Amino acid sequence: MNIGQQVIEREGKPYFIADIGANHNGSLEKAIDLIYMAAEAGAHAAKFQHFKAETIVSRNGFEQLGTRQSHQSTWKKSVFEVYKDASINLDWTETLVSTCKDAGVEFFTSPYSLELVDYVDPYVPAYKVGSGDITWPQIIEKMGSKNKPLLLACGASGMDEVVAAVNTALRATKDIVLMQCNTNYTASLENFKYINLNVIRTLRSMYPEAILGLSDHTPGHATVLGAIALGANVIEKHFTDNNANEGPDHKFAMNPSSWREMVDRSEELYLALGDGVKKVEENEEETVVVQRRSIRVKRDLSPGHVITADDIECLRPCPSDGIEPYHLSSIIGSTLSTSIKNGEYVKWNQLK
Repeated sequence: MNIGQQVIEREGKPYFIADIGANHNGSLEKAIDLIYMAAEAGAHAAKFQHFKAETIVSRNGFEQLGTRQSHQSTWKKSVFEVYKDASINLDWTETLVSTCKDAGVEFFTSPYSLELVDYVDPYVPAYKVGSGDITWPQIIEKMGSKNKPLLLACGASGMDEVVAAVNTALRATKDIVLMQCNTNYTASLENFKYINLNVIRTLRSMYPEAILGLSDHTPGHATVLGAIALGANVIEKHFTDNNANEGPDHKFAMNPSSWREMVDRSEELYLALGDGVKKVEENEEETVVVQRRSIRVKRDLSPGHVITADDIECLRPCPSDGIEPYHLSSIIGSTLSTSIKNGEYVKWNQLK
């Protein structure tokens, strides 16, 4: 599939989405700076989130929950107020889009209402369904109907829910990226044991032609390297300029330095994975000669001599016309048609 100008191929080169999300902290200038930083660090896309607090969370609902849960327990403001602060002013949209174009990255955003799907459609090359909306078929159908690639995050869901969401999406579009995800946003190192990267293998067996990905919220990039090794090639990580910033997503986000490190190591891993065909690689052709042994004679031998085991030994190197040791049984008992001096390797055209 194509996302903007980039071709996304199954097990192709990694495609990196910098999820700026709410890390602009309510500042358009900061959002602009983050786009340029992400581009400089090697991101292919900069992603935001289009929502209004009242269309994504219920003020009464969270107040009735009482004690705040999970990562929200450390928030200093109410859940509704945090979402209100994190929302993007719709008037920013065209500026963010033009900044992404100038920076050379794609503009992404996750719209969190049916109306906002229509609003962002002129600006986005693809849609992202967040894990929290995997059980909302109407918005999946709405995004899928726009004839653009659909990225589906599978966090905090069972396989039956993933299958239902995929089936919903496939009724509208064939271009889907399935992204393994864990939706604990606490930045705890304990979270690594819950990432379950092997789900990527399961998804590959269930959807062999699908493009797979990882939407990740752990510190660092160990999970990214593991995901790429398992066949994922669309990677989404949160992005910030400073992990010490105040806000819900800064602690587990990548900063410009760690993002560049992630991209560089991931590209090395992609190159190292190869095509799976075992062969003598181009850069090994010389070592085939210098490291392999060839059959050599231990003394001067004359034409007509019948080779015995005592006449030969196996030593490096093995020139291209040398005879490898696995032919020993064929060499012993052969008659020489030419003379061979001590230390020289035996060639097939010297035998009869």
